Amino acid sequence: MAKVAMMEKNLKIAKTVEKYAAKRAELKERIRKGDREAIKELAKLPRNASPTRLRNRCMVNGRPRGYMREFGVSRVVFRKLAGEGLIPGIKKSSW
Repeated sequence: MAKVAMMEKNLKIAKTVEKYAAKRAELKERIRKGDREAIKELAKLPRNASPTRLRNRCMVNGRPRGYMREFGVSRVVFRKLAGEGLIPGIKKSSW
């Protein structure tokens, strides 16, 4: 299980990214058009406003490694849930 502080930090960053998403998109568009002032304005935004600072984490235990995007959980939790038959359309193969 991941530290609760790390999971909370990721949620805080996610809120910041959402808050500044429209502003960042508008500045990026202005930069593409050649506006030099927009570069300075973009640099003044908080660092955590960048979506690249987000970390994909498992919804169940917060594990950052082995994350499976399609299901939103880590490989460890996926295997456990799939073995119990709790993920629709997924079953343990045997031959």
